[in-house]
Amino acid sequence: MRIVVALGGNALLRRGQKPDADVQVANVRRAVSALAPLAHDHQLVLTHGNGPQVGVLALQSASDPSLTTPYPFDVLGAQTQGMIGYWLLQAMQNALPGRQVAALINQTLVSVADPAFDNPTKFVGEVYDEATARRLAADRGWTVKPDGAYWRRVVPSPRPQRVVETRLIRLLLNSGAVVVSAGGGGVPAIRNERGHLEGVEAVVDKDLTASILAEALEADALLLLTDVPCVLLNFGTPTETPITHSTPAQMRTFDFAAGSMGPKVEALCRFVEITGDMAAVGAMEDASAILAGTAGTIVTPTGRYPEAIGDN
Repeated sequence: MRIVVALGGNALLRRGQKPDADVQVANVRRAVSALAPLAHDHQLVLTHGNGPQVGVLALQSASDPSLTTPYPFDVLGAQTQGMIGYWLLQAMQNALPGRQVAALINQTLVSVADPAFDNPTKFVGEVYDEATARRLAADRGWTVKPDGAYWRRVVPSPRPQRVVETRLIRLLLNSGAVVVSAGGGGVPAIRNERGHLEGVEAVVDKDLTASILAEALEADALLLLTDVPCVLLNFGTPTETPITHSTPAQMRTFDFAAGSMGPKVEALCRFVEITGDMAAVGAMEDASAILAGTAGTIVTPTGRYPEAIGDN
């Protein structure tokens, strides 16, 4: 099978953890131990989030007295692709001796007219209590919003249109390589009036990018791995209910937060509706079980899996 896996930023840097390099490297190794069996048996494209990491770099850049202006988010996104891609590349090479692994810097096309630029929703950076978040927002011109029990900075998240390097990724896959790509949803870029690529100040949702990339690569499955075991209805309430198997039509009847589970559900539904294949969301350590149909929230055209494979 050809599988696209989107690894959540919170799986690489768990809530409440310090964003130190050694903490993240340990988390990357833990992630790769769960993903290496998939890479051993299947073609694998691994994408990753960068919300916590790009926020840390943005804070460092904004605080650097040697800079006239902070680095823009497209540049920071490329920096996180290099950093996290290096960690994943090395860990995957160590887990799969002799297997070729490639980590790419990617660009993702977005529309300059996307309404997301007027309504930031993408969480980036560290978590704060409300008072600290509001103080930082006032001092630095940030937009902040609640993220569960914490508060975080938010930035625009325009809808991805296409991964610019899709053909190169396909070439690497066909050569037998494991590919790390579209980190952080890809570096957001537009085509200007001359047809040239140009970076923009935003962060693209990595799950939606993973969905359009999986479609373009004709993947057999899309797995969104994060720090929760499955999608939960009425999350955090006495009526909290797990969803194990569903269809796109059923998932679209539920209301999920735009800044957290909403884009994941949209990515799942979009991939299944267009391809007729399987998509799922679940915990990083359950990757193999999710592909086997025994963990996570699995979305297929019929709501059944793995039987759905034979129906397509």
